[in-house]
Amino acid sequence: MTKQKFNRMQKLANEDGVIDALALDQRGSLVKMMKQAAADNGKPFSMKMVYDFKKLVSQVLSPISSAILLDAQMGFEGIEAKDPATGLIMSYEQTGYDVDTPGRLPKLIQNQSAQIMVEEGADALKVLLYLNTNDTDDINRTKQAFSQRYGTEALAVDVPTFFEVVTYDDRYASDSIEFAKEKPQMVIEAMKEFTQDKYHIDVLKMEMPFNPKFVKEWNDDGEYAYTEEEVKGYLRELSAAATRPFIFLSAGVPTPVFQRQLKLAGSVGTKFSGVLSGRATWRDGINVYAKDGEAGLVDWLEHKGTQNVMDLKEILSANATPWYDMYGGKDEIEIIERPDIK
Repeated sequence: MTKQKFNRMQKLANEDGVIDALALDQRGSLVKMMKQAAADNGKPFSMKMVYDFKKLVSQVLSPISSAILLDAQMGFEGIEAKDPATGLIMSYEQTGYDVDTPGRLPKLIQNQSAQIMVEEGADALKVLLYLNTNDTDDINRTKQAFSQRYGTEALAVDVPTFFEVVTYDDRYASDSIEFAKEKPQMVIEAMKEFTQDKYHIDVLKMEMPFNPKFVKEWNDDGEYAYTEEEVKGYLRELSAAATRPFIFLSAGVPTPVFQRQLKLAGSVGTKFSGVLSGRATWRDGINVYAKDGEAGLVDWLEHKGTQNVMDLKEILSANATPWYDMYGGKDEIEIIERPDIK
């Protein structure tokens, strides 16, 4: 690993080598949530609400996070407001996908590049890929080629790559029991594919390989897709497939549920290196902001939002693995110089 990439990875992690990062690059989904919150509170919606929300969340929570994930399109004020000591991960994919084209194909932001984002202060890049392992070979080869181009472009400027995989099957709703039964194998197969060296991915941002809504012991409605023991097996299998650091995304589940998932992962020795937690950390603040404005949101962030982050830190301290342990430990990483990279 080059010295530049090693230093950037260290900036993204805390003093223990664990990535306790905040995800705030939501665009279309955040606009939708903010519009709904404004309507519920009898307020007119404007894009300024989205810009201000990202700015305030970044301002208050980035100082207690090892890194923050933001986008230049709607999060430019959040980038300016973040703590200088906090690592910056910048989104490189366009938000959403073309619903009229099969496969939920990814696209990069047209006026960005790995070089431009590094010049804008990025310590790492991130793309999101929707993946259905049962899609046609043509669709999945297209996504594999896209992923390789992303990895090799970032390699040229020596910036770490985060790679988020969100699984789906258009035959089923994402929160259905039918898809819940498919999800474990899809997530594990995604890990096996994109952990390969040919993609040049530095950190995989993975879903939990199960839907907590359908774990037998976690719900009382009688409908389940797996037992907790089966879920533990999926977590072990996911971890065993990884050849590089991976972290978990919160996937919008309630904060207590995400915390329970992380504790379960740690209990079975899953070698995850942290989180990029988004809605589980700040979602409840949207309605507070729509109702009570900036002052109300800042108060919520300084209390409940901060508590959410600190609770995650405590869980990660007990359960997560330093990112460099995937390479045998910090002292085992061979650091090389690249005179062409500054």
